[in-house]
Amino acid sequence: MKKLHIAILLYLMGSLTSCKEDLQLTPISQISNASFWKTLDDAKGAQVGMYVRLRSQMASNYYLLGEARSDVLDKSIAGVGNYIYYYQNSLIKSTPGLPTWQGLYTVVHDANLILKYIPDIAINSVSAKNEILAQAYAMRAFVYFTMVKTWGDLPLITEPTESFNAERIQRPRTDKAEIFKLIKNDIEEALRLYPNNNYTTGRFFWSRAATNALKADVYLWTGKMLNGGTTDFNIALTAINDAETSDVALLEPFSSIFDYANKGNKEIMMATRFQVSESPVNIYQDMYMSATFMTNNTDAATKAAIGIFGGQPYTNISNTARLQFTNDDVRKNASFIEIYLNDANHTYYGSVISKFRGTVVSGVRQFQDDIIIYRYGDLILMKAEAKNALGQDPSAEINKIRKRAYGANYNAHIFINGAKEQNDEAILTERLLELVFEGKRWWDLVRFGKAFEKIPSLQSRTGQTHLLLFPIAESTLSLEPKVTPNPGYE
Repeated sequence: MKKLHIAILLYLMGSLTSCKEDLQLTPISQISNASFWKTLDDAKGAQVGMYVRLRSQMASNYYLLGEARSDVLDKSIAGVGNYIYYYQNSLIKSTPGLPTWQGLYTVVHDANLILKYIPDIAINSVSAKNEILAQAYAMRAFVYFTMVKTWGDLPLITEPTESFNAERIQRPRTDKAEIFKLIKNDIEEALRLYPNNNYTTGRFFWSRAATNALKADVYLWTGKMLNGGTTDFNIALTAINDAETSDVALLEPFSSIFDYANKGNKEIMMATRFQVSESPVNIYQDMYMSATFMTNNTDAATKAAIGIFGGQPYTNISNTARLQFTNDDVRKNASFIEIYLNDANHTYYGSVISKFRGTVVSGVRQFQDDIIIYRYGDLILMKAEAKNALGQDPSAEINKIRKRAYGANYNAHIFINGAKEQNDEAILTERLLELVFEGKRWWDLVRFGKAFEKIPSLQSRTGQTHLLLFPIAESTLSLEPKVTPNPGYE
């Protein structure tokens, strides 16, 4: 174990000390290939280093890219802050704090290093070697999928950058069709290499089941966004069926999925691990409550539900999203806590996000919940989506989710199969109720073709389809002269 810790440290030091000359596209490895890529511990060190790098990107960017621009957020108790640029969809290339792809490409770089060097390491256990390679392929596919949904065409990098060479580093964007070709090929390579269908302890490493969930996600996207149609929907459905053979289950009660003490539970398929004393806090610190902004003019039950203060209420659930939850839906209180004033009108004051409320250590709230990438509830609703796209009845899947959500009141919420468009509307709504604050809503609305219909800040901007992508930040454009801006954001 000591050797593994040393390998991880050496790997991260080597990758992190080289970002000054590479235009931030990918880090130049300073590790001596002759001394590092020799043993299983070296391979595991690189593997863990890749996940550490992912964690730094998942802390806030995953939510900003996947949900902040949707209909979920609105002006908060603490004011607007930079989040206003997202929910008002007023992002431009100079927006402060605009996410860039540089950090995500460092994760790609780590995967590329593993894929280049680990095949040549003499490791007695073929299954151990294949497991690490499979995870690297899955990781590269996931990161490219995240980026292509966000920015469209991308520089295509499949080799690690190990020396400063402008031609290798400064690359133009490659058409998104080629990016998706790589993503799909990487997924197939990963699935071929996994030695079994098991999860690692904690479920924060890629697995065969999690990669099948990614595969379903990718093919639902290309089925709808790249005219993949029936062929892609069938592939997605097959991947989901394969993933369901793994050790997964819907947890009861719903809130237990997100309990800090219950990380890596049976509903989780893939998450990024955050841990007190080990990792930085994540974006959910901006969704809770501080003493500065909390009102005393509310009932004791609400105060007790909020408990120890922590973070700041820089974001607030929008009325558009909040009012879609009914009081008999257990997901409501598990996702957010409404605060009402003790006045004659019972005035709504605001909400705090309870789904990812962290943990309390020595009287201090710490926001180090895992960032969930895929869980079984998500997979079930992807199955409903795939079946409906194929003209099949999605009732079983929707009702499986609703039965847990409504409990004794389930009979009042039974879904009955209807026309394809009606079913899609029900599935999209169910995904909001089930997955709110999990970084899914923006991409769901784009994939279903509903962004301009559902998002208040886009409803008067129909036809401005460039808004479905993010602007490429000025900092990226200045570092990468061969990269052109996204149209509409020049």
